[in-house]
Amino acid sequence: MFGRKQDPPPTVEAPVVDDPPQPVPSGKGRPTPRRKEAEARNKRPLVPADRRAAAKEARVRARAQRDLEYQAMRNGDERHMPARDRGPVRRFVRDSVDARWNLGEFFLPLAAVFLVLQFVTAQGAPVVAFASLILLYVYILSAMVDAWLMWRGLKKRLVAKFGETALPRGLAMYAVLRAFQVRPSRLPKPMAKHGQHPA
Repeated sequence: MFGRKQDPPPTVEAPVVDDPPQPVPSGKGRPTPRRKEAEARNKRPLVPADRRAAAKEARVRARAQRDLEYQAMRNGDERHMPARDRGPVRRFVRDSVDARWNLGEFFLPLAAVFLVLQFVTAQGAPVVAFASLILLYVYILSAMVDAWLMWRGLKKRLVAKFGETALPRGLAMYAVLRAFQVRPSRLPKPMAKHGQHPA
């Protein structure tokens, strides 16, 4: 009672401790799938479940692609043409062939006339039939020589314009077959008129 007065204990401020930083999660956050699971997930059946529906859908897609390519060849849209007709080299070949008069483009009509003439005159006038056959062969040889001369001149211009390495294989056959087609039936449709040679 008469003892020393006890002082209140001194107040000591506790040090403020920041929260420790949270660890940044590393990795992808999920376990790596087992090999069997990954292979099973990537497996797709080779044969669809409904083969008839799949075949019908494939036919519809193929027909739509053919229609798109046909329209592109009719209007000259090279983006949707078949791969064999795309590119500046093929376009140059087509325009060069279409710009000149080719003996080959008259081959089918003249061959039909000569064959009918030979058939009609075979019994009554064999000399006329034989002469028509000879004339047909002479015309075929002339058309082949004309196509060879056309390709020779065209190849020189192609090499001068695009270089030897830019010419794809089969270009000679591409040009010759086009030269032997009747002009209205050519696809892609001719864009160059007779005498309008490409630069």
